[in-house]
Amino acid sequence: QVQLVESGGGLVQAGGSLRLSCAASTRTFSMYAMGWFRQAPGQEREFVSGISRSGGYTNYRESVKGRFTISRDTAKTTVYLQMNNLKPEDTAVYYCAANAAGNVFIAPHKYESWGQGTQVTVSS
Repeated sequence: QVQLVESGGGLVQAGGSLRLSCAASTRTFSMYAMGWFRQAPGQEREFVSGISRSGGYTNYRESVKGRFTISRDTAKTTVYLQMNNLKPEDTAVYYCAANAAGNVFIAPHKYESWGQGTQVTVSS
């Protein structure tokens, strides 16, 4: 498994931006597909975005398309989630996840490694 540490969450007004980072402690970072998930209180964990091993394929949930951008830096073994035009409904704990299969899965159970999460709160 890979150790993942998220950062960059916080409180922001609607329309604002945040950039989440997820640092992975592995020398084989390029072997993993990475995903961002979120979980609001009382809700199930849901897929937000994912990126393939090479970074050549990305996927987003419909509600964040055009507002969020996922990227990865192999040299820094870090994956990012740039979040623009944030809305109150984006409020959740955001988790980074990794899967060794190298595919961008939507289902959380396909990912073997998880970070501890970072809180994102968007005020109206």
